[in-house]
Amino acid sequence: MNTTRFLNIDILALTQDELLQKLDKGVLITPNVDHLVKLQKDRTFYGLYRQADWLVCDSKILYLLSKLLKRPLPEAIPGSSFFTAFYMHHRYDPWCRIFLLGAKEGVAVKAMERINEKVGRQIVVGAYSPSMGFEKNKDENEHIYKVINASGANVVLVGVGCPKQEKWIFAHKDRMPEVDLWMALGATIDFESGNVKRAPTIFQKLALEWFYRFLMEPKRMFKRYFVDDMLFFYYFAKQLLGIYKNPFDK
Repeated sequence: MNTTRFLNIDILALTQDELLQKLDKGVLITPNVDHLVKLQKDRTFYGLYRQADWLVCDSKILYLLSKLLKRPLPEAIPGSSFFTAFYMHHRYDPWCRIFLLGAKEGVAVKAMERINEKVGRQIVVGAYSPSMGFEKNKDENEHIYKVINASGANVVLVGVGCPKQEKWIFAHKDRMPEVDLWMALGATIDFESGNVKRAPTIFQKLALEWFYRFLMEPKRMFKRYFVDDMLFFYYFAKQLLGIYKNPFDK
């Protein structure tokens, strides 16, 4: 498959329809500006990106900037809207049995109920909202393995924030061998539950969904958007000038 190079990763250059037709196994990660900044500093995270089977552009900003590159992306595929398209695409497909892992207590179960009602069958077969710091809790992780394995799920959406969700998937997925497909999709469970509203369409079309999230949570999001993520544009300018170097190519 064709790819588009952003800094030190290759993002798949495909449409949502193409992804829906092809996606049936592996690990799906959806890079955005924040991920790309982290990929300049976190060697472990970078190593996991190199192992992932599907790297798909989550960001309208990256999509627009790709037009400055030799191989532009055909479209952005935001993880939150893609997940809705995914389960609707498989609504009549008995192969697809989804488990939701993430969000605050009760939110994942609410998302499961809403999705199943929308689809008209039990396409989501289980849901679990882990405790804070669960990734370091051996007993809770053992419980998660048992719950997912017992559910019969073969697709698991993990939404506990980046890079925790990606690191958890690669550290633990071998304990759940019946799962074909893993999706690291951030706040998607919150959106599906109705607990958090996505940005209005006009914000999405103008590549300002990030700004809407800032307006909703200014204290939490200020540093991410206006300090940390600004580094991306410095790195990207170096890429356009041909002087960017992967910090882990040593």
